[in-house]
Amino acid sequence: MDNSRGIRMLSPTLVRVHWDRLFEDLEGQLAAEWEAERAVLDAESERLRIARLGLRTRLRRFEHDAALVGLRLVDGERRSVRVRVVGADWIAAQPPEGGGALIVPLSAITGVESTHGALLATLEDAELPADELRGRMTLGFLLRDLARRRTPLHVALRDGERLHGTVDRAGADHLDLAVHDAGQARRTDAVRAFRIVPFDALVSARMDGAVL
Repeated sequence: MDNSRGIRMLSPTLVRVHWDRLFEDLEGQLAAEWEAERAVLDAESERLRIARLGLRTRLRRFEHDAALVGLRLVDGERRSVRVRVVGADWIAAQPPEGGGALIVPLSAITGVESTHGALLATLEDAELPADELRGRMTLGFLLRDLARRRTPLHVALRDGERLHGTVDRAGADHLDLAVHDAGQARRTDAVRAFRIVPFDALVSARMDGAVL
C-alpha cells in the first residue's frame, strides 16, 4: 500500500508541532541531566569543604554565636559553658552564670555537645571575624602572661590530681607551678611544693573571678 500520498498530505503545522514537542522533550532531558550533574558536583564540593574544617574553626563558630555547649574533657568532667576565646591550641570558656574562666587545651577536649541547630551552624560557610593574633596565641604564650600577672589557678591533671597554685614560668611545653592553698598569695612561706607540669598532662586551669 502506498502511504506516500498520506505523508505528503500532512500539514506543515502538524510537522512543526511534532518537532517542537520532540525538542522540548530533549531539552527537558538535557536540563534534568545538567541539574543532576550539578547536584553531584555541589555535593562533592560540600564534602571537600567540610573535610577541610578543623575543630578550631567550629569552636570559633560557637564563640561567635555565644552558644551554650556541653564541654567533655579527657578526665571525665562535663561542663556547660560558653566558648569566649579560641587561641591557637586552647580555649577559654565560661559557665552560663558567669564568673571565672576555664582554660582548656584543645587536646584535652573529648567532645562538644550542642543543639542540632548550633552544631549545623558550625558547618556553615559563613565569614567569621579575622583572628590572626588570637590564632597565634599558644597555650605557652597565655600561661607566660598569667605568670607575669601572678594569677592563681585551680589546675586539673589527666591523672585526676587537682592542684592550686601560681604559675612561676612557662616553657615551650611545660609550666612551673608553685603549689599553695586557695585564697593565699604566692608567698615563700605559703608555697607547699614546686611542680613541673607538662602541657600534655593539663586538662584545665580555672581562674576564679575572671571576666571574659
